[in-house]
Amino acid sequence: MAETAADGVNETLFEPVIRLGVTGLSRSGKTVFITSLVANLLDRGRMPQFGAAAQGKIIAAFLQPQPDDTIPRFDYETHLAAMTGKNPHWPKSTRSISQLRLSLRVQPSGIISGLRSPRTVHIDIVDYPGEWLLDLPLLDQDFAQWSAQAIALANMGKRAELAANWFAQMKDVDVDARLDETVAQKLAKSFTSYLITSREAGFSACAPGRFLMPGDLQGSPVLTFAPLPIGTGKRGSLYREFARRFEAYKTKIIRPFFKDHFARIDRQVVLVDALGAIHSGPQAVNDLRNAMVDILSCYRLGQNGLFAPLFGKKVEKILFAATKADHLHHKQHNALSNIMQALLRDAKDRAEIKSVNTAAMAIASLRTTVEETIQHDGETLDCVRGTLLDTGKQAVMYPGELPEDPMDIVSIAKQGATDWLDNDYAIMRFAPADITLKAGDGPPHIRLDKAAEFLVGDRLI
Repeated sequence: MAETAADGVNETLFEPVIRLGVTGLSRSGKTVFITSLVANLLDRGRMPQFGAAAQGKIIAAFLQPQPDDTIPRFDYETHLAAMTGKNPHWPKSTRSISQLRLSLRVQPSGIISGLRSPRTVHIDIVDYPGEWLLDLPLLDQDFAQWSAQAIALANMGKRAELAANWFAQMKDVDVDARLDETVAQKLAKSFTSYLITSREAGFSACAPGRFLMPGDLQGSPVLTFAPLPIGTGKRGSLYREFARRFEAYKTKIIRPFFKDHFARIDRQVVLVDALGAIHSGPQAVNDLRNAMVDILSCYRLGQNGLFAPLFGKKVEKILFAATKADHLHHKQHNALSNIMQALLRDAKDRAEIKSVNTAAMAIASLRTTVEETIQHDGETLDCVRGTLLDTGKQAVMYPGELPEDPMDIVSIAKQGATDWLDNDYAIMRFAPADITLKAGDGPPHIRLDKAAEFLVGDRLI
């Protein structure tokens, strides 16, 4: 025990550790982000806005064995080979927690920097599914509250169509009848199908997260429940058993993750497929907006609320990054950033978050396109060209013109409209481009250096 404590003191004083949590909402490119970030921190030729690299303070960068022996290692080498090899393709997404330690040998700055020896700063990257983060607000609810909220959400707009089968099954169930496990399993299955189809339709708030990626828990009682209309809760009833399983989910699934992993995070990046949400329509954007509120509420709960004991320390910075900026011409990057900033401001106000340092920006972890200007029906269109993922053919895409005023998007989303008033926004799925990396260069990206500077730059001075 004394040896462990001594190691911790030494690491804190002489080899500081930054625990960077990386998570992403549906289809946001989390694996690609981590792989490209690590590659560009190891070879920093494309990182001009990363201060420590631009100023020549980083003497060396290298990977080391991760400190947590029971957590799977993030498979960086395999993912990088997939993205940058002879036949580039997207790496398989990770569906559970993993970790990687990147160490930077940094030369101190300041007046007496010449008298100080270089120091090593460790960046422990903790990779986990965004669905797990969206589970935290459940800790602040009982089964009745959660059920009412989930049913109300499922009745909104396009979600009601996706929930039709679940609603039909729920309508025929007597919640106060004695538990019938067959009925319980059918309800849980139809509710899970609703969550899966909601995510596929572009919605972000799809909790409980483990219903979407059950792993070894598939078919277990802790994942066999669903929201129900209010019942009497009498002993032995379906309602009483589902309420018990909901509490078990919080105790057995949510609490251990946040206690063992999330509570130790210093900095957090949340990746968001904002373009995908915009393409899916105003209701998907509003759902993303609500998901951002839920995420920020996690930190409010951790600092001041009932569940403060779950958190060992305060998260210092949170970055919300809209990925796939390479699907837009650079002239529209500012508009996408402004939309993210507007969504973040709104979420911060609703979640009553004032003390955590937050930022929003548009990035591309791996640039897959080149820009091209074309003439179409007498108009000049700023487009991007890339290789289509499904066909392997080259294609030019004009996604539509994002508004200069982000509230043109946000206000329509708040109103619950089914479609945009005067525009449609297209997306295509591009494959990684063939690239040849020069010595000292990481993979091509957009603003990954700016993201790294926000997340860890102040700890490398």
